Amino acid sequence: MASGGLQLLGFVLAFLGWIGIIISTAMPQWKMASYAGDNIVTAQALYEGLWMSCAMQSTGQIQCKVYDSLLKLESSLQATRALMVASILLGLVAVFVAVTGMKCMKCMEDDQVKKMRMAVFGGVIFIIAGMAALVATSWYGNRVARAFYDPFTPVNTRFEFGSALFIGWAAASLAILGGAFLCCSCPQRETSYPPTRGYPKNAPSTGKDYV
Repeated sequence: MASGGLQLLGFVLAFLGWIGIIISTAMPQWKMASYAGDNIVTAQALYEGLWMSCAMQSTGQIQCKVYDSLLKLESSLQATRALMVASILLGLVAVFVAVTGMKCMKCMEDDQVKKMRMAVFGGVIFIIAGMAALVATSWYGNRVARAFYDPFTPVNTRFEFGSALFIGWAAASLAILGGAFLCCSCPQRETSYPPTRGYPKNAPSTGKDYV
């Protein structure tokens, strides 16, 4: 029962992490403009994401523009996109594999060993998906920080971390933690001892002694 509860907890955490990765990928707030200095701007907030850039006016109106061409984007942004999309696809595969191996599901009940291995395999895929998202968000955040502290970067073009980065970090951590719980939820195999051999019974005495 304890291993079943740990398995369910791991799946819930990993699934929430996967949903968070999807939300982070779709959000445009990967970096937000930092208004350091005496610059006069017409927009209240400027955001840039993996797929579009947005500007929120002081009136509350938000205008977003999807990036025109994929080939014109920086290679680092394309790599970040690829890692996040790969993380989402791996998470989708991990959901189906882990559900198959859950103890509360009816499928594969006749072979508990294979069912247990499916849960572990799903946990491993969740960990890989979380690592891909963690690498993508950390790489993107490192680029934002380096550009911010670069003295050659104009003040009016400096950006800070957006909310999507923090959601991505938290979601990747949940996916890795949940996958680890799934991998550790398997009960330990009991040590099997060889059956004890009974001592041979003495043959009944016939009353006759042979010399």
